[in-house]
Amino acid sequence: MLTLRTSADRGYADHGWLKSFHSFSFAGYHDPAHMGFGNLRVINEDRIEPGTGFGTHGHKDMEIISYVLSGAIGHQDSIGNGAFIAPGDVQRMSAGTGIRHSEFNHAKDATTHFLQIWIEPNARGIPPGYEQKTFDDREKRGVLRLVASNDGIQGSVTIHADAKLYAGLFDGSQTAELALDLKRKIYVHLVRGELQVNGQLLRAGDAAKLEAESRLQLAHGKAAEVLVFDLAAGAD
Repeated sequence: MLTLRTSADRGYADHGWLKSFHSFSFAGYHDPAHMGFGNLRVINEDRIEPGTGFGTHGHKDMEIISYVLSGAIGHQDSIGNGAFIAPGDVQRMSAGTGIRHSEFNHAKDATTHFLQIWIEPNARGIPPGYEQKTFDDREKRGVLRLVASNDGIQGSVTIHADAKLYAGLFDGSQTAELALDLKRKIYVHLVRGELQVNGQLLRAGDAAKLEAESRLQLAHGKAAEVLVFDLAAGAD
């Protein structure tokens, strides 16, 4: 079964310095029908104005992934990490027993556009941790490149969650297929462009929720960038 979640159906918040679309209930946006999907709890599409950002704040017992689309994020945290996250980078932060961090757009004239993703961990109370890797566009063009997994295979970042995250770039005749476990949940989030997912057309910001499906098929992309989540069933 495939269920479409359109971009227009998402929650939206405009804080002036931050404009954010919420795929699932978050902060002031609450929809009992969209509390998460499997163990995926948050996908926020954020745009941060130049010279602004999130001041130091805390998280606990969550796997947090940042995926930058344009611009850059300056990251600082309480376990000694300082980094810039740019397009192509995947940052994983394991909040565990507790971590504090800040995220800023230090540019003077460019908006930072990125996705903030939260996944429920498979164990609570772990030591907080951090990892960041770069995945070149060439690795993602016409294929689904594994960028995060619970065992770090294929050079992916390691998340402490029963989940895998793939990223892909598709245009024209490029296609990809992925065999699926019928007991898993699959969430396909189209970052930009257009793409057919099992025959269903998605446009930028749309998502497809797949349950009890044996195969994922991606085709007919138009400058498409897509994220595919392979998730534990969990409780939505």
